[in-house]
Amino acid sequence: MYKKVRKIFYTFAYVKIQVMKKAKVLYVSQEMAKYLPDTEMSLKSRFLPQYIQESGKEIRCFMPRYGLVNERRNQLHEVIRLSGMNLIIDDTDHPLIIKVASIQQARLQIYFIDNDEFFKRKTMFTDEDGKEYDDNEDRMIFFARGVLETVKKLRWAPDIVHCHGWFTSLLPLYLKKTFYEDPLFANAKVVYSLYNEKFEKTFSKDFANKIHFDGITSDDISCIKEDANWLNINKLAIDQSEGIVLGEKDIHPELLQYCNEKKKIILPYQGQENYVDAYSDFYDNFLE
Repeated sequence: MYKKVRKIFYTFAYVKIQVMKKAKVLYVSQEMAKYLPDTEMSLKSRFLPQYIQESGKEIRCFMPRYGLVNERRNQLHEVIRLSGMNLIIDDTDHPLIIKVASIQQARLQIYFIDNDEFFKRKTMFTDEDGKEYDDNEDRMIFFARGVLETVKKLRWAPDIVHCHGWFTSLLPLYLKKTFYEDPLFANAKVVYSLYNEKFEKTFSKDFANKIHFDGITSDDISCIKEDANWLNINKLAIDQSEGIVLGEKDIHPELLQYCNEKKKIILPYQGQENYVDAYSDFYDNFLE
C-alpha cells in the first residue's frame, strides 16, 4: 500500500513539474542596444528578452562581439569552458571565443560570439568608407554556427529560437537541417524577425557551397544558388521558420508576399510600446 501511494505521489509530482516548467526562448540578434547604437532592431533585442523573462519564460541572448563593443566599459569576460572550438569555413579553421556580460538591472546575461579575424574591426558590416566587407558571408556563417555550438555546450534546450536581422538568417537553416538530430534542438520552433536594414553587395558564387553542411540538400538552399542577395538570404530564413515577425513598418513587399505564399504565421508590426503581450502570445502558438 505504501509503495503504491509513493508511486502515485511521485507521478503527480513529475506531472506537476512538467506543467510548471518554464518555456525557454533563445534570442539571437545582430545588434542590441546598450552595446550598439539605438535602432528599432537593437532596442527590441535589448528590451524584449527582459520583458519576456519577467513574464515567466527562461531566456538566453546572443549577439556578435563587434570591435566597437567596449569590453572594458561593459565588463565582458571570456568564458573559457565555452571557448576553444575551431569552426571550419571554406576549409579554414577559425577559433570560437565566447564572452559574456551582464545587464544587472534587468538580470540579463548576454553571450557574445567572438573571433579576432571576423569581429575585431571597429565597424559592423562596412569599413570607414562605407564599403561592405568581402567576408561578411563568412562572418555570418561563423556567427550562426558559433551560437548553436555554444548552446549545445550549455546543454540548454530552447523551445523558441527568435532571430533578429539578416546576419542571423542562417540559424533557421542550420537548426532545422544540420542540428535537428540533437535532442536539445529537436523540438525547437523558429521565429524570424524581418527588418529593413540590408546589405547591398551580393554574396559570392561560392556562398551556397560554404553553407552546405550535413543535412542540407540542394533544394533547401535553392533560393540563394543563383543570387545570394539580401532578399534571397531573408527568404532562406523564412523557409525554415515557423513564425515571422514584422520588426519594422513597411517591410519589403516581396518578402511579405513570400511569407504569404509559404503560408507562414505572421505577427504584424507592433511598434515600440506595449508589444510584449503580443510577442508572448505569438510564442505560445508554437509551444506544445
